[in-house]
Amino acid sequence: MATIDSMTEMLIDELKDIYDVEKRLTKAIPKLMKKAANDELRTALENHLAETEEHVTRVESAFEALGKTAKSKPCAGIQGIIEEANEHVGEDFEDDSLRDAVIIGSAQRAEHYEIAAYGTAIAHAKLLGLDEVVTTLEQTLEEEKAADEKLTEIAESVVNLEAADSEEAGESDEEASDSGSGRGRSQMPPPRSKNGNSKGNQRSARGR
Repeated sequence: MATIDSMTEMLIDELKDIYDVEKRLTKAIPKLMKKAANDELRTALENHLAETEEHVTRVESAFEALGKTAKSKPCAGIQGIIEEANEHVGEDFEDDSLRDAVIIGSAQRAEHYEIAAYGTAIAHAKLLGLDEVVTTLEQTLEEEKAADEKLTEIAESVVNLEAADSEEAGESDEEASDSGSGRGRSQMPPPRSKNGNSKGNQRSARGR
């Protein structure tokens, strides 16, 4: 493990992490796109994939501004997020809107990780007076925030509502099934007297 002995080295190490994040996401996002059922969600993921590919280029520009060759180091954080996303999205869902809700949650976890990573790198670049690096990274940070906001908008206006409607419909079907089968009704026969006749029959007999 390399020794970090300066703020510049710290920034370079952070860029290596971010570089790995962006490159992994260029491979992970298409998998989410294939699983997405909602057209608006699929389009949002497709648009952000194009942005992510540009983000890779920007990180390379930041390395260049520092006089370094772009190089990544394995990022355990994004590896865990992607692995968890693949696991959850691959589960069986009774309704596509439920999977879409999971896709949004997974994508936003990645966005939040990136927002934190870029925010830290920008803060250190500002301390070092690296205006070119700051400008480059801030452009990407704004796009990450916009992507996160777009996912929230889709979730609140479409996907989560569809998922909730699907759940309510399932509950209504179950209630209708219970009602139709007589489930929940008392199936006990009327009480009988000692001679074996029901009390209802005895009352009828007295009225004759």
